[in-house]
Amino acid sequence: MASMAVQLLGFFLGLFGLFGTLVATVLPHWRRTAYVGSNIITATAYMKGLWMECAWHSTGIYQCEIHRSQLALPRDLQAARALMVLSCVLSTLAAVLSAVGMKCTRCVRGSSAKNPLAVSGGASFVIAGILGLVPISWSTNDVIQDFYNPMLPNGMKYEIGQAIYVGFVSAGLTILGGALLCLSCGDVQNHFPYRAQVPRGTHRAAPAYHPPAAYKGNHNPSSSSASSSGYRLNDYV
Repeated sequence: MASMAVQLLGFFLGLFGLFGTLVATVLPHWRRTAYVGSNIITATAYMKGLWMECAWHSTGIYQCEIHRSQLALPRDLQAARALMVLSCVLSTLAAVLSAVGMKCTRCVRGSSAKNPLAVSGGASFVIAGILGLVPISWSTNDVIQDFYNPMLPNGMKYEIGQAIYVGFVSAGLTILGGALLCLSCGDVQNHFPYRAQVPRGTHRAAPAYHPPAAYKGNHNPSSSSASSSGYRLNDYV
């Protein structure tokens, strides 16, 4: 029962991490305008994401432009796109494998492949979380280095956006959920009663057959079993 609860907890943590990774991948809030130095105009804010760049006006209007050319993008942005999409796909596959391999589901019940499927789902969750953590950490490092670069104008500096924080939390939940799934299935073993195996080529001799002894009272009395008084000995039994 405890391992089943751990499996459910790990599965839902991985599922929440999958949803968070999808949100972080789609949102354009990876970088937002930094208001430092002379750049104190707050009427317009600029945001950059993996798929689009947006401008937010103080009137509440959003204007977004999608990156139209894939080849014109910098290599770090292309790599971040590929890793985040791969993380989402692998998390989806991990959710399917975990759902099939958990004890509380009816899929392949009684099969020896149930626990390996759950472990495979947990390992896939861990790998997906690491894949999502790489571009998020990479983008965070670039933003921090550019922010503290004295040679870069203040108008070109950005701060960490909300999607980065969502990505960090989602990657942590995905890795934690996968680890719980792996640990809950790692100590499960099939216990069978021990049976001594007889080596091949050796034959045991069959035990000798001994017929059951006949009961004394079941045979017909003979004439020699009568007593001198005229009564048979069987009448006293």
